[in-house]
Amino acid sequence: MSAETTQRSIDTIRTLAIDAVQRANSGHPGMPMGCAPIAYLLFREVMRHDPADPEWPARDRFVLSAGHGSMLLYASLHLAGYERPTLDDIKAFRQYGSVTAGHPENFMIEGVETTTGPLGQGFANGVGMAIAAERIAAEFDHGGHDLVPQRIFGIVSDGDLMEGVASEAASLAGHLRLGRITYLYDDNRISIDGSTDKAFSEDVRARFDAYGWHTQRVEDGNDVEALRAAIAAADADERPSLISVRTVIGFGSPGKAGTAGAHGSPLGDDEVAATKEAYGWTHEPFHVPEDVRQHLDARERGAEQHAEWQRRYDTYAAEHPELAAEFERRVVRRELPEGWTKALPRLEGKDATRKHSGAVINALAEQLPELFGGAADLAASNNTDVKGGGDFSAPGATSDSGEAAGRLGRNLRFGVREHGMASAANGMALHGGVLPYVATFLIFTDYCRPAIRLSALTGARVVYVMTHDSIGLGEDGPTHQPVEHLMSLRAMPNLTVIRPADGEETVDAWRTAIETEGPTVLALTRQGLPPVGDKPDRPVASGAYVVSDSGSGDGDPDVLLIGTGSELQLCVAAAERLTEDGVAVRVVSMPSVERFLAQSPGYREEVLPAAVTARVAVEAGVSLGWERFVGDQGVVVGLDRFGASGPGDEVMVGLGFTPDRVVEAARSAMAGSSR
Repeated sequence: MSAETTQRSIDTIRTLAIDAVQRANSGHPGMPMGCAPIAYLLFREVMRHDPADPEWPARDRFVLSAGHGSMLLYASLHLAGYERPTLDDIKAFRQYGSVTAGHPENFMIEGVETTTGPLGQGFANGVGMAIAAERIAAEFDHGGHDLVPQRIFGIVSDGDLMEGVASEAASLAGHLRLGRITYLYDDNRISIDGSTDKAFSEDVRARFDAYGWHTQRVEDGNDVEALRAAIAAADADERPSLISVRTVIGFGSPGKAGTAGAHGSPLGDDEVAATKEAYGWTHEPFHVPEDVRQHLDARERGAEQHAEWQRRYDTYAAEHPELAAEFERRVVRRELPEGWTKALPRLEGKDATRKHSGAVINALAEQLPELFGGAADLAASNNTDVKGGGDFSAPGATSDSGEAAGRLGRNLRFGVREHGMASAANGMALHGGVLPYVATFLIFTDYCRPAIRLSALTGARVVYVMTHDSIGLGEDGPTHQPVEHLMSLRAMPNLTVIRPADGEETVDAWRTAIETEGPTVLALTRQGLPPVGDKPDRPVASGAYVVSDSGSGDGDPDVLLIGTGSELQLCVAAAERLTEDGVAVRVVSMPSVERFLAQSPGYREEVLPAAVTARVAVEAGVSLGWERFVGDQGVVVGLDRFGASGPGDEVMVGLGFTPDRVVEAARSAMAGSSR
């Protein structure tokens, strides 16, 4: 391998990025130009990956946290020999319908491990991937077969490290000694507004030293030998590693290198020509020299790595057939075990749904070993601990409770790091082999909302256990009482929100969440709730169902009462009073708006007959959105203000959540009905 071939390969990555951004007239050329040597080294030499099988479970993971530099990743995947993106895909960069989107999207191209762009998210995703890898290795690596060898590599930017979520995730990674992580920090000292000196003057290495990371410095980002040595040193250290690499944004551009002008805009035709002249590049746009293509093609190397691992795996499978079968189920096929639903408990007594949820977690823990998670310093309140499961912790750590600690621990202690927790959970889900759940109070979905949105965008199967779901939590007051949160979360595409009303609904809420290919929010109460009404076998799966009908059954009811969660019992109590007065009342439980809207028109009509226009929706949250179900003539018993501090039952009554108010609303709806 000659130095000339290496340089031409690096410049090919650069020029593909330059040409794609220029043709799109949109994008970020500067970061790929500066970081091309890093990508060259990782994809050609360092990382374990097989372009012919991008889902090979033993592969290393690469996370481009600085997702605005997406052309760096697209060029690297193309040159390594992945089926997509093709050269035509690269020419269609940032165009509608193209797989080469402006930021990397994991659902569009194999080889893109996670969707990045919102800064800091990829950094935290990688931490989650490392947690998942450590957990799976602890369960399956036996006898020195090294079944789970993967490392997590990433390129992170100044902007990533400014974001708070990266600090949360870095602190956790250092505490857990996640030595599989090697992040290369693109220290180009330029952000959109110009020099980072305007807002960012900290000693980054000192900060990461304090977190417990292994840190190094490479003074010249074009020095491939220095990069190679630094990565090798990182690999040898048991701590997570940050390599600070001094790069030049827009490297080679005579007029824009080292300036914000190279960050988020095309170079322009004249500057493209000048830059290519500086590289000594005389080819037409999008040209890949044949010797470079051969040099960067990773398919043969990947096939050899894959075959060598397969030989180890075959030996492992012969020695440990049951473990191998479980590995294939969880890690390779990502399937749930047969008969797992038999472990679901029957929960019929009065209790808080957060406690019912905890009972489900513990009932499923043995049957679903992939179920793995914890809370943001609220495990006792969220009821998320697997009893006797021990804490997932750094090697050699001890547990305060005396339970087993280490990589086999079932309970993750995220600390007060809601955003980092949720972002890491996405990485865990995308890595595979684990089914993550994470928990905090529903009010603090505000602190992890960007990660929840990316769960929805990426299709990551994460279960968000969000307790203390309304003003019913009581004395903590309006700072902790969610009001707008349920509806705002329901507005998010591809997110399922479930608010169960009792134990039976909570059990099916968990079953539904586990069976859903995507994220689910479980909104759970602090206060105890009684069992409510008769239920179908799957009360949550259909999103809504009829709890009771007080009419003769020969016709439509006079009024519909729709309730969710703790307010369903108010609907039931109001229906009893209305029935005594001769009113035909139907009570409907709607634990999941999204699930209900996904049902057939016939089922929706069966539950909520269009002919019945007298409707009341009852939920201790904002009324916005319920007009979709009650219509112009219906009434919403909601809360379009913040809550109040006091005992939960008194707050509910004081803010109007009583059977009397529901009765009044029903009569108002009937009076205004066209029927």
